[in-house]
Amino acid sequence: MRPDDWHLTEDIDGFLARAGDFLRSRPALHNTPLTVIERLRRRGADAYGAEATVFGHLEHSGEVRAVFYRLATHRLTLTPLSPEQADALAAHLADLGHSFSGVTADHDTATAFAEAWQRHTGAAPVRDWRGRLYRLGTLTPPEPRPDGRGRVLDAQGHQQLIHWCNEFAADVGEATLDTDSWAKSRFADKHFTFWENPDGTPVSMAGSTSMVGGMIRVDPVYTPAHLRGRGYAGAVTVEVTRAALAAGATDVVLFTNPANPTSNALYQRIGYVPVTYFTGYNLSGNAPEAG
Repeated sequence: MRPDDWHLTEDIDGFLARAGDFLRSRPALHNTPLTVIERLRRRGADAYGAEATVFGHLEHSGEVRAVFYRLATHRLTLTPLSPEQADALAAHLADLGHSFSGVTADHDTATAFAEAWQRHTGAAPVRDWRGRLYRLGTLTPPEPRPDGRGRVLDAQGHQQLIHWCNEFAADVGEATLDTDSWAKSRFADKHFTFWENPDGTPVSMAGSTSMVGGMIRVDPVYTPAHLRGRGYAGAVTVEVTRAALAAGATDVVLFTNPANPTSNALYQRIGYVPVTYFTGYNLSGNAPEAG
């Protein structure tokens, strides 16, 4: 791969005009780039911070083969690359003077790039995230279903939603939110459903993205610790999955923590099929000192 096979830009419209079809060609695997780039398109270049997002696409023989983007956070996201492509990209970006706080991609790509980045810059990668991607096969509602019903969230439940999103964020090591910071959070653009007991008490929630390229991602799913083990998470996940299918989604996906056997087993019971593992690395470490 030659360095000039990669085309870099800060122009989101130009990028999508060239690489949009590629992203939509594998909506499950490309679910994160699809949703993040759509948010940038709708909300503007500062949706993730003041610094411009950098986009890149790999083109060979007139065909787009891969893409990347680097947000204002300096986190790099990649679509699948071979080890040789990852090494060439790392060398090219290092030569251009780019810096990254981290990288996220499917496991093989992220690992190949992190190792190549260390070779070219000396920055030692540290794994900081793992996820397992699932795609819906045949929806199979669990039996017995817990008593209650799903309710699409309206303004009435907003404070409860913020409270639960903060509890979820604390569980997964993310920053917590307040009313002022909600609008720029990753939760703000999502659609939420509560599972409620027969008396109307909310006991679990699930969110979902808007549909992009025929894909909807279920995210997050949360049940307070003292209410777990009663089937609420499965019930509310089925509700949002049915809504996604009714909206016309061809790909319904979600991520799990691979270290959580309970959630992985649950989603497989209701019809989600494993696709692949994703990994994130922190790349902000300094090069080792001489000697």
